[in-house]
Amino acid sequence: MEEERQERREEERDDVLAEEELEEEERKIKTLSRRSKEEDEEEEEMMMKADIKDKSQRQLIGGSTPISASSSFISSPFLSSSLSRVRGGEEEDEVRVSIVTIEDESCPSEPFGTAHMETPNQITRIEDGGDRKDEEEKEEEAKGDERDEEDEEMTSPSLHLQSQMKRKLDHGPDGRPFPHGKKHCKGNGYLSPSNLVQATPTTFGDLRLANGHSAQRRRVTSGPPPSGLQDWLHTFQAWSGPERLLALDELIDRCETNQVKHMMQVIEPQFQRDFISLLPKELALYVLTFLAPRDLLQAAQTCRYWRILAEDNLLWREKCREEGVSDCVSSRRRKCVRPGVAVSPWKSAYIRQHRIENNWRKGDEREPMVLKGHDDHVITCLQFSGDLIVSGSDDNTLKVWSAITGKCLRTLTGHTGGVWCSQMAVATVISGSTDRTLRVWDAESGECVHTLYGHTSTVRCMHLHGNRIVSGSRDTTLRVWDVSTGRCEHVLTGHVAAVRCVQYDGRRVVSGGYDYMVKVWDPETEACLHTLQGHTNRVYSLQFDGVFVVSGSLDTSIRVWDAETGGCIHTLTGHQSLTSGMELRDNVLVSGNADSTVRVWDVRTGQCIHTLQGPNKHQSAVTCLQFCRGLVLSSSDDGTVKLWDLKTGAWLRDVVALQSRGSGGVVWRIRASDTRLVCAAGSRNGTEETKLLVLDFDLDEGKKESE
Repeated sequence: MEEERQERREEERDDVLAEEELEEEERKIKTLSRRSKEEDEEEEEMMMKADIKDKSQRQLIGGSTPISASSSFISSPFLSSSLSRVRGGEEEDEVRVSIVTIEDESCPSEPFGTAHMETPNQITRIEDGGDRKDEEEKEEEAKGDERDEEDEEMTSPSLHLQSQMKRKLDHGPDGRPFPHGKKHCKGNGYLSPSNLVQATPTTFGDLRLANGHSAQRRRVTSGPPPSGLQDWLHTFQAWSGPERLLALDELIDRCETNQVKHMMQVIEPQFQRDFISLLPKELALYVLTFLAPRDLLQAAQTCRYWRILAEDNLLWREKCREEGVSDCVSSRRRKCVRPGVAVSPWKSAYIRQHRIENNWRKGDEREPMVLKGHDDHVITCLQFSGDLIVSGSDDNTLKVWSAITGKCLRTLTGHTGGVWCSQMAVATVISGSTDRTLRVWDAESGECVHTLYGHTSTVRCMHLHGNRIVSGSRDTTLRVWDVSTGRCEHVLTGHVAAVRCVQYDGRRVVSGGYDYMVKVWDPETEACLHTLQGHTNRVYSLQFDGVFVVSGSLDTSIRVWDAETGGCIHTLTGHQSLTSGMELRDNVLVSGNADSTVRVWDVRTGQCIHTLQGPNKHQSAVTCLQFCRGLVLSSSDDGTVKLWDLKTGAWLRDVVALQSRGSGGVVWRIRASDTRLVCAAGSRNGTEETKLLVLDFDLDEGKKESE
């Protein structure tokens, strides 16, 4: 029992000693705080005398908001003692870095709202270990911290607080360093700059720093600041929020336009957000699907990350489908891409098609490639496939040309009469002549593979489909031939005059003749299914898409027929002369007439959509037509090839204009693909030599420079 009483007495004595030690330590802290405050007051007087108060404030808070000398920020024990050491000791760089870090650690993701700075009492509570509501909590926390802190804490609390703050900035609450490039979140469990100066931006200057912009923004350099500016700013700060808004409204009303513009240039960038970069990649790509291809190309120039997103191959594949681009760019065409930049093949395909479209519509200063041949004879037919061009003439020959080099590769000889019609598939050429024969040629070798005998007069027209060709002759018959064997499979009889035009879709044959008739045939049974009567003069042109039969006649009318029933659906009137050529695609019919006009029709309704005429219309008969890529090409006896917009009917430009136009120069035939145009030109009076003109619209900058 005596031992227990002795132990209790010793414990009571130890408790009393501990309480005395705690009180002594608390007195030391208060003494140090008071001394720091006195030092701060002395320093403040020195600053006032030296007129460097503003400079010190900018060093503390980045120069974004003026703070009066009597503010709680300057009068805090910690900051004042730190300032004294900045000016009097060797720790200048270290202390300055720690103070600037307070501002740099503002979190940009936090909203721009209202906040406040801590009072001196709050900062004192932070020194002792955290936020405490009253004096009792302060004492309890002081006792708890006492057991864990080193002796240096008591002798120099401000330096300890500074080193502790720096350690917390560089390490997490558990003392482990943060990964490089990442900022730690600020919590309540440890000391951080957010406990000293709240991270939420309180002024626009704070917001600029939070957004990563330099504190020293571009200032207006119109001279020294006006007198009384600082007093005016202090007055503004002293007002309440509603009072500031009212003052700003009045100020804006009194500003000139250039001054308001200056405010917008400073303010707007701070509230702009790159939402695309903030979204997950899948959502960002989904947003980009709503942009047109041209807008995507512009978006790719925004920044590196947008460029990566805008190169997505699947995204561009969908855009190409929307634009009707079906072919992806081959690896051969991708060699020009800059090294290190991954380019979507589908994007390259779109860019190529866009370039071709632009070349068609606007052209350039390059002259067309000229292919001279056939002497002064008339070029009666023209075909091209791939890089090969084949021209037929009334000089009894055909010539094979290279569309790349412009050289005549070979001359196909064998006919004993003028060549009046031809067809071509890949390297196989079929020609019809006044010598009453058809010949099958290999354009690569120049060899005549087959000579097809059977017609008893001039072979005037033909149409190739697959491995079969149907020919029409002045002997009033049509013949169906197998190209690979050269055998005549069927003979179709029924016309009572020369067959002038023919169409074949692999299932039905449609023919038009000088007997004013249009006939629909079943080639397998050699039966005439329908005789389409209605024209009152010779039928010169035909179009057939499997559903509609369209016939053009010397009676100036165009008739649309139902291929299955043989009934006349529409009679299209408006032309004044012979319809010499037509093109039918997707229910849109384009017709060229000897009255020098071109018309665009809807075959379903029979309505004329456009008449291609006006100040830039042809001055003579239209000789040939082509339309592709939403464009219409028309050639004429006036020596020009004109380009029209199919949708609007507007004239775009003259693609070809012969020097002898208007004085005998003629463009007889044209053939166009998506990337090339070939024209057969000459004259009937010797003013223009016979030649072919080749225009290539698939030229990028690399090709142009090489040429």
